[in-house]
Amino acid sequence: MADDNDIDLDDIERRMDGAMASLRQEFLTLRTGRASASMLDPIMVDAYGALTPINQVGTVNVPEPRMITVNVWDKGLIGKVEKALRESGLGINPVVDGPIIRLPIPELNEERRRELSKVAGHYSENARVAVRNVRKDGMDQIKKGKSDGMSEDDQKFWEAAVQELTDKGIAKIDAALESKQEEIMQV
Repeated sequence: MADDNDIDLDDIERRMDGAMASLRQEFLTLRTGRASASMLDPIMVDAYGALTPINQVGTVNVPEPRMITVNVWDKGLIGKVEKALRESGLGINPVVDGPIIRLPIPELNEERRRELSKVAGHYSENARVAVRNVRKDGMDQIKKGKSDGMSEDDQKFWEAAVQELTDKGIAKIDAALESKQEEIMQV
């Protein structure tokens, strides 16, 4: 095989792994009935004239399995943090206790569990699409290599290698989805 016709499999694999890492981050934001500080990561607070992540206006802690606390550093922002939490769509009712906002995590009902399971499925489908897009880029590189004089044997080798990476990436996504759905449906 000629070096100038080699396809960068490491780059393709790195990009597919990036889709998986992104999926894991999205899964962390899904509420499963247990408290997790990462549930608040996507929440932005209107602080000082700009949207600011909640973890940059206060300390987020998980003192109990069903409780999250936010210790707001600037007392003037307590109302804005509470408003952002109420409007976040997490289904959590914040309780203000001085500079600390308590977020009791209620039990999930069956309907909400199904909704969250569907959201997890949507996130995983987005990750599959990302992996397939990386596969398409790899196949396009191979086609370009063919037009630049890559042999048919080399073309088949690289296509098989890219397809193998794609299959592994999709399998990882499916396994992560199955695990997350199990966790969500667990009572």
